[in-house]
Amino acid sequence: MRLRNGTVATVLAFITSFLTLSWYTTWQNGKEKLIAYQREFLALKERLRIAEHRISQRSSELNAIVQQFKRVGAEANGSKDALNKFSDNTLKLLKELTSKKSLQVPSIYYHLPHLLQNERSLQPALQIGNGRTGVSIVMGIPTVKREVKSYLIETLHSLIDNLYPEEKLDCVIVVFIGETDSDYVHSVVANLEKEFSKEISSGLVEIISPPESYYPDLTNLKETFGDSKERVRWRTKQNLDYCFLMMYAQEKGIYYIQLEDDIIVKQNYFNTIKNFALQLSSEEWMILEFSQLGFIGKMFQAPDLTLIVEFIFMFYKEKPIDWLLDHILWVKVCNPEKDAKHCDRQKANLRIRFRPSLFQHVGLHSSLSGKIQKLTDKDYMKPLLLKIHVNPPAEISTSLKVYQGHTLEKTYMGEDFFWAITPVAGDYILFKFDKPVNVESYLFHSGNQEHPGDILLNTTVEVLPFKSEGLEISKETKDKRLEDGYFRIAPQLALLSALPATLRVLYCAALPCRGTVPCRGVVLRVGEQDGEGRGRWPSAISCSRCAACCWIGVDSVNDDLFSFS
Repeated sequence: MRLRNGTVATVLAFITSFLTLSWYTTWQNGKEKLIAYQREFLALKERLRIAEHRISQRSSELNAIVQQFKRVGAEANGSKDALNKFSDNTLKLLKELTSKKSLQVPSIYYHLPHLLQNERSLQPALQIGNGRTGVSIVMGIPTVKREVKSYLIETLHSLIDNLYPEEKLDCVIVVFIGETDSDYVHSVVANLEKEFSKEISSGLVEIISPPESYYPDLTNLKETFGDSKERVRWRTKQNLDYCFLMMYAQEKGIYYIQLEDDIIVKQNYFNTIKNFALQLSSEEWMILEFSQLGFIGKMFQAPDLTLIVEFIFMFYKEKPIDWLLDHILWVKVCNPEKDAKHCDRQKANLRIRFRPSLFQHVGLHSSLSGKIQKLTDKDYMKPLLLKIHVNPPAEISTSLKVYQGHTLEKTYMGEDFFWAITPVAGDYILFKFDKPVNVESYLFHSGNQEHPGDILLNTTVEVLPFKSEGLEISKETKDKRLEDGYFRIAPQLALLSALPATLRVLYCAALPCRGTVPCRGVVLRVGEQDGEGRGRWPSAISCSRCAACCWIGVDSVNDDLFSFS
């Protein structure tokens, strides 16, 4: 153990990547079923929307007819000559229509009645791309005409260049051109097709623009919150742009993340976002924030977009989008009889912030005419203190004393690093998987950029076979067997650091630990035995355990991380 400044404090940035074939396959199948259900639901929803549109039109026409009949009746003043012109059934129907009024459920057309004037008001005027669906993440980028400089090309390059080939198949970037000037729209499309022809043809990038009939009259808006008439118009149209983009993107993937057209991104951003969301799949979150600025980097689950769009449509003329988003959370979880601090705590359960920020705002000239905005995300330059990985469900426990709420459970879920104090000999960390998992590889790594001295010391890794009978165990391996059935593997791995071992596939159901090997990284890679015929390990493992004085775990196999002292 290492003492620093008279204290024993161990910063544990535990990142577990037990990459499991069986668990991943189960998740993949679940993902495909979810996407199929989403597609069916959204297709039904679209049919209902069209039906609602037509019913609203017919209702308006019928009401007009009823009013006309009322006027006719009033003019006739009940004279028999006027009423004799109608049949008994017609008179009965007129009486029912004029004496009763059925209740109607408000719809989107109540807030945007102008949409009834054109059936194509909610259909893109322009749509370019392959219409890719079934992805994990949909990235939405609204862009409008800027007087000074456009940052769209640089933004797309940053997003695309920081995607790995396999990631480009699991996402779609939707560029929304929020303009109705066809000449301008086609000029933007021409530039994008010239710069990103490969990405458009592959389905990675799509381009859409709304019809002119989508927008209401924005000339007579009420000025609120001290904003100028031009700013009120700008933010109102912006709300409508977000809604159109969200409605289009909803059916394409599991998650939707809102971006802007003047940002840059960090390396490995896609994998970090996806794994962070998957780690929280069992929690009832509504917003994941990957930037602290405005509406940048806000991610939602696709089904939640319905509520968000409906709420924005109700108040699109009243407030900016980020304020409305906060109001949604307030309505969902805040108790008016509690104080603001209680409300903030409740909202924090639905609005989860990831640090450091993955997106940085770089645009100096705003899309609002004449506005200069020097906004930067201070969290963007901070080092990533932990890497997020997808871990199989497990029961987690430790004898280490947690410091400042940095718990092992949060670490395993990818929300935080693990920080413990005053470790003593025999302390342990235990992972008991809900179901046996097929372990391909794992890495224990301690310390981070802010605390490089807090490293894993005096630690061993031990594994317990899932089944004790029928194991193929070499003499060398058998010598590592402990009295309670565990196999001590960390010392062996230290010897193999120069030539990483390739071992037989191990099946795990649990994990704890003990300490004797000073090391910064310990790696176990599973497969067949290595080229030099080094010891065969048990064909199945039920339990791995690590009793650690300092601990961090599981990232990826990387020889550069080996450092034994």
